[in-house]
This record gives sequence, structure tokens and C-alpha cells, in this order.
Amino acid sequence: MISVACLTKGSTSDEAARYLLNGRGADIQYAYHRLIADVFLSTAEGKTDYSIIPIENTIDGSVSLHTDWLVDEVNLPIQAEWVYPSIQNLIGDASELAPDGELAYGKIVKVMSHPVAMAQCTQYLKRHLPHAELEHVSSTAEAVRIVRDNPGRGWAAIGQVSAAADNELSLLESAVTDHDNNYTRFLLVGQQPFTLRESQTHKTSILITLPEDYPGALHQVLSAFSWRRINLSRIESRPTKKKLGNYYFLIDIEMSMDTILLPSAIAEIEAIGCQVRVLGSYPSFKYESPEQS
Repeated sequence: MISVACLTKGSTSDEAARYLLNGRGADIQYAYHRLIADVFLSTAEGKTDYSIIPIENTIDGSVSLHTDWLVDEVNLPIQAEWVYPSIQNLIGDASELAPDGELAYGKIVKVMSHPVAMAQCTQYLKRHLPHAELEHVSSTAEAVRIVRDNPGRGWAAIGQVSAAADNELSLLESAVTDHDNNYTRFLLVGQQPFTLRESQTHKTSILITLPEDYPGALHQVLSAFSWRRINLSRIESRPTKKKLGNYYFLIDIEMSMDTILLPSAIAEIEAIGCQVRVLGSYPSFKYESPEQS
């Protein structure tokens, strides 16, 4: 049996986890948590084999809190990455908010959701619900549960289809995200290599801390990859939290560590005084809709 820590049941993380893991010939046990800290700690403390971490979104960009936990708080290697569509929906009690079969926006006085999900629906909310109070909660699934437990108050939630079904609420309006190509990138982190699926694409993520007072260090780092024709899919800077103006760089590389070129590039970077930490070398999976798979 494989045990997996995840954000709450009915969340995008839950649906994404099942997309990656279910039907792969393994018995999966899910441990659900309201807070991302508890998801990380579940695996860091050995209670679960893996954690599911949403790390980046098409619209909202990187999830800084989750990145900082991965880098600063735990030592959990990345074992896989995949993308999953973040399709948000307006959820509530149809008998209250659409009594005649047509959604009555004026009856909605509050909309609840996770801040990232809310940000993905900014234009929809401005256009249809400018009068409604917007409230952030710990997850989309939590928002749906709160709406379920407070009938008759004019509350609605932004969340997933599965959460609406689990809580016996209605889809008041489907696909309310502002962009059709809204995807979230997820990481599977833990100590055990991921073997349930195979991919032709592999990546390696590294953390680089530059030496102080070294002009041109970042240029030299990038040159180590450039002249070897190693493709970088993502570069992000984050504060080290040690001194104002000090940053480390997160780099995703489209190459496995099981090559000659990448270890030699890292050795060159270390030779100029940079600190390099490998966060993981792992398979990368693109999303395939049920019609494609």
C-alpha cells in the first residue's frame, strides 16, 4: 500500500493526485489535510510515503509558500511532476440561488474559496458578482463544505465538481475561470522513487546560492548550461531570508542527472563558489484528457 498526503478531499490537489496515481495497479491510501504545512509534515515525519504539492499555476504563477516549505522546512526530494487542469466552478444550493432554474446572481452575498482559485476567476467575479463579499479559506473543498453547512445565507463557493457532489450541492455555473488554459503544476515529494508510471521526459530541479560579492556569477551559472546546450524550463529567484538582497535561484532543467552533461555543468558551477542543492531528478508528465488516454 502507498500512503499519500494531500490537501482536502474534493480539492484540485485531490483530483490531481487521483489522476496521477489511481488505476496504476497499486493500493493507494490518502491522508487529507487542511493546511499545506500538515501535508509536508505528514511525509517528513514518516506518516505517509508521499506528499502532493501544487507548486505553480498558469494564471497565478508560483505558489511561494509551498516553494519556501520545499526549500527551507523539509528535506523531501521531488519524485515526479505533472500538470492538471484547474477548472473552477461556482457551487451552491440551487434551490436557494437558482430557484427557477436560472442563477440569480443578486441572491449571492458571499463567495468563498482558496485565494489561488479566487484569483483564477477575477474577471468572472467582477463581471457577475461585484456586490458579493469575497472570503478566502484554506481550500476550495473547505469553501464548499462551509457553504453546505450554512444554508439560506446566500453563500456560494468556487471549487471542483467532485466537491459539489460530495457535499450534495449544485454546479450553479461551470468553468468560471478567466482563461481556458488554466493548469496547475504538481509535485510528488518523498523519499521513495516513483515507479507507477513511466515518462519519456525527465527533469532535474536544483537550488543555487551565489557567492557574495562575485560580479557576473549568475552569468557564469547560465553559461555552464548554455554552452552545453542544456535547456532550462524555469528560473525563479527567492530571498534566502538571511540578509536583505540575498537570493537563491531555483532552476528546472530538462535533463536527468543520469547523463554526462548535467553533472559536469553542476561541477563547473560549484567551482566558481556557488552552493548547489539537487531538489530532485524525476519523470515529468503532461496532462492527457480521458479522450486522449
